[in-house]
This record gives sequence, C-alpha cells and structure tokens, in this order.
Amino acid sequence: MNIRSAASSGRDESRPSRQINIVLRNHDTPAVSGTSAISESSAPKNSAQIGLFQEIGSELDALVGLDNIKELVFEIYALLQVAQMRSEAGLVSGGQAYHMVFKGNPGTGKTTVARIVAKLFQRMGVLTKGHLIEVERADLVGEYIGHTAQKTRDLVKKALGGILFIDEAYSLARGGDKDFGKEAIDTLVKAMEDHRSQFVLILAGYSSEIDYFLMSNPGLPSRFPIQVEFPDYSIDQLVQIAELMAKERDYILMPQAILKLKQHVMLEKDESPHAFSNARYVRNAIEKAIRSQAVRLLNQYEHNSPGKQELMTLRTEDFKL
Repeated sequence: MNIRSAASSGRDESRPSRQINIVLRNHDTPAVSGTSAISESSAPKNSAQIGLFQEIGSELDALVGLDNIKELVFEIYALLQVAQMRSEAGLVSGGQAYHMVFKGNPGTGKTTVARIVAKLFQRMGVLTKGHLIEVERADLVGEYIGHTAQKTRDLVKKALGGILFIDEAYSLARGGDKDFGKEAIDTLVKAMEDHRSQFVLILAGYSSEIDYFLMSNPGLPSRFPIQVEFPDYSIDQLVQIAELMAKERDYILMPQAILKLKQHVMLEKDESPHAFSNARYVRNAIEKAIRSQAVRLLNQYEHNSPGKQELMTLRTEDFKL
C-alpha cells in the first residue's frame, strides 16, 4: 500500500487515525501538505517497534491485493502504538478484544494474514508467544458427550499466548442442537471469557456460511468485533501471484505460458466461481508445471545437463491444464 496513494484517496486527511498512519508508515517523509503536523514526541521512539513496523509492512506489501486487509492491520498497529503513548501520558489505555472473523473463499490469504497478525500481536505485547494453531472441525469435535469439550479445551490451552485459527468454522453448527459441534461452540465461548486477553480466536470460512454460524449462538456475534472480507483475486492478480510463486522458486514463465495460464484461470473461474480456490489453484498449477518441466528436461537432455536458463524456464508445453 503506497502512502502517497492513501493520502490522496479523497478521505479527510485531518483525521487523527490517518495522520498517525502517515507518520508511522513513512516517518522519514515530510507531512503531506495541508495536514496538521504530528509532533516528534508523538512518533514511536522505540527503534525495535519501528523495525517491527517495517518488517510487518514489507510482509503485507508483498501480498497481492488485499488493500482492505492491509489497512486493517495497520489500524491495529496504530491503535497499539497510541495505547502505549496514552499509557506513558498517564491516560487510560484499556485493552480491546481482538477476536476476528475472516470471510472469504479458499485461497484468498486468510491463513497468511493470520500469521502476520500473530507476529504483530506478539511483538507489540498483546500475546506472549504469537504462535498460530490452525484447526478444523475434526480437531475440535469428539465422538461422545464430554469428549468434544475436552478436545476443545486442550486446543485452547495450546493456543494460549497466540492465535487459535478455526478454518471452515461454520461446520461446527451444521449438525444442529444435538450435534457435538454445538458443544465445541459453547466451550469456545466460555474459553473466550475465562482466558480473556490470553489468546485471540479467528474464525474463517465462506461469507454466507460464517454469517449463519455466528447466529447459532447468541453470544458469538458481539465477541468478534473485527470482521473482514477477503475478496476473490482478479484474473490479473492471480497471474501476478503465479509469477511471484514461480520467482520464489527460481523459475520464470515465458510470455506464451503466462497467456495460456491466464486464459485457463479465466475459464476455470467463470465455470466454477464458488468452488474456485484462487491463489491455491494457481499454486497447484505452478507446481504441476514444474513437475512437467522436469519430465521434459530429462527427456530432452538424456546425455547432458540443460543450462541454467533452461532449468529456470517454464514453457507453454509445461502447463498441461
């Protein structure tokens, strides 16, 4: 997220949150013309925290799209910084609840963002460990009465000091009142009260089904003050993600291979919009192409080794889509 584009988005630049965001995100840049300057005493003094900001910022900026998610993470960062400033000034800086709901289709970056949030909370002192425990229904629900509550309590215990991330959380409510999933929900609600501020619970899943899930227990909606949508990636963003994934593995895509992948992803997304797995689908396509390239090179170079450039290149014929 570019701070210059954020500052020129047409929003009210005099808002304190926006001023803080400008100072925190680019403290070496002069204040944008027309805004009230923030005094140097308001800027973060701790170099470790500035380093954390730069680290978290670089991780977020490396993600394709997700502008609303990036904005949310920096809002939380700014809130935690200002809470420290208020505490130093002798003002009340009471803690907030940070339990979250991540809504969106598969492969839209929910788990990746959860890991970044966990790191932020640990480094800012909200969580003591900052680890991420990722679970699903099978990890929480037992086989008999009482078993589910014990399994759920055990997982909450493991998550203390970090984040408990429940993927496809809505599956806990699918069986109705007699299903053991309800027992898991009730246990989680109690744990959020018993271990307040000791862990963060993030529920993730499809938007409509998560909304239904939150209605399954009257105490759930108010316990998740942060609810955010993870939008599907556009075709161009998916192609960009594919190129980044290839680059991370020291591969490059030929222009015709990119075109072939783009056309295929466009068709696949149009034919199955609800089942399309976004970046996960693209990752699988890249990994399959890498396997195909390996077979092609072995067949093509039976008696010698291909050059470095050839070892790096994914061609059109490698994408057997």
